[in-house]
This record gives sequence, C-alpha cells and structure tokens, in this order.
Amino acid sequence: MTTSISSLTDAIGRVHAPAPGARIVSLVPSITELLCDLGLAAQLVGRTGFCIHPRETLAAIPKVGGTKDVNIDKIRKLAPTHVVVNIDENEKPTVDLLAEFVPHIVVTHPLAPRDNLGLARLMGGIFGAGAAAEAWCAAFEEEYATLRALPPGPGRTVLYCIWQDPWMSISQDTYIAAMLAELGWRVPSLGEERYPRFEWSERLVDGLDAVLLSTEPYRFTEAHADALEKQIGIPVFLVDGEMMSWYGSRALAGLRYLRVLRAMLEGTGG
Repeated sequence: MTTSISSLTDAIGRVHAPAPGARIVSLVPSITELLCDLGLAAQLVGRTGFCIHPRETLAAIPKVGGTKDVNIDKIRKLAPTHVVVNIDENEKPTVDLLAEFVPHIVVTHPLAPRDNLGLARLMGGIFGAGAAAEAWCAAFEEEYATLRALPPGPGRTVLYCIWQDPWMSISQDTYIAAMLAELGWRVPSLGEERYPRFEWSERLVDGLDAVLLSTEPYRFTEAHADALEKQIGIPVFLVDGEMMSWYGSRALAGLRYLRVLRAMLEGTGG
C-alpha cells in the first residue's frame, strides 16, 4: 500500500516519514487505545495513567504521569523516537520540552467525528499499520452511514455538563458538540471559553430540551441526574463521557452510542 504525504501530515502541518520501527510514547488516552487496536502495542514504550484501554495490554507499559502533569525525566529514560500529543489534552510548554530530545512529536487535534478517519490513517501511515488503519476506516464509514440513514429527528438544545462546583459545559466548537450535531442537536452559547463555566437560571433552563451529565471528567452518576432533574424540572440523562469525547477507537463505538442516546431522549426506539 502506498502512503500519501497528506496522510502523514499532523495537526500542525508537520509531515512525518514512515517509521515502522518507532518507539512510541502516547500522551493521549484515546489514541493509545487506537494504537493498540491497529496492532502497535509492542511499539508503545510509555503512556499516561489515564491510558486505560485495553487494560490488560497496557498493564506492562510504563506510565509517564498524566496528560497535564507529564514526567519529562521518565520519558527521557524511555528514549522514544515518537511522542503522540493532542492540542486540547496536553500542555504546549510540556510539548516544547519534549521536542528538545524527542526526534518526532506527532500532534493531533480531531474536531469532529469524521476527523477520526485522518487520525487512523496518520497513525497507521507513520507506524507501519496502514492496512489495519484502512480496515478500521471502513468499519467507521459503515457505522457512520448507519447513523446518517436514520430519519431526521427534531432539533434539540441540550446542555452537556462536564463538571460541577463550578458547573462547566462545552462550547459549540468542541468535539463533543460535533458529536451531538450528528443528531441535529445543538448546545447553548455560554461565553467565549471552549469549556465555559455557568450558573443555573430559569432563563437557561427554559431554552433547553434536556441536560446531559457526562461520566467524565467529573464522575457524574445516576444519583446526580435524578437530583438535578427534580431541581430544574426538565429531563436529565447520564451519558458515557468516553463514548462522547474519546476519538480513535472509541469513536467507532461512539457512533453506535449516538443512536442509543437519540432513542433515550426522543423515545424513537432506535
């Protein structure tokens, strides 16, 4: 299979050469899972403590801190040829420090579900798993076509909550909002921040069809949902944060989850 230059261009326009023998540190949990699903686990030499899928495969791979609090010295000792990072999840000063001794920094930044196709081809193309990446993309396209074949539903305005104390939501230019948009749903504008803080008000609630409480990064539970629903008087649902916000491998299951979410809110049964 011939690898095109465009498929090896990362999120900041840097073109990478194929490196099938790479030593990889992944600082992005969702991409760590994708690398494993593409058959590249043997090349992973480091990952964050939040890289938890697939659990058994990752158990023997050293942890190098979190996505924000990366242990630079641990990574230096692992001598990776490539570190995979993400614009939203990793801090630029950390990435700049890594660039001083890591030959290749691969920057990712999916903004919508279909960006996962380019992400899979980027990982597969650089690390010698092009065929596996194409197979994954074919499965994604099939699942996406199934989602798009659903009859149009009513437009909904939903508030997607990622934190409380303070309450925080998402803006319209986030990956999660793009996932919701696949259902024809929109999120309210709550300010200029990508992850804005907000306060509950009658005006806010009156403009909503439902509230979605995510299981991550804050660990909302059904108890939170029940209590909030009683407080504000509109439907409140607990949703799987991994399915809504993880790109890479989980995005494939995420497309199926969107159909479940639509049925949950709209009562269509499918």
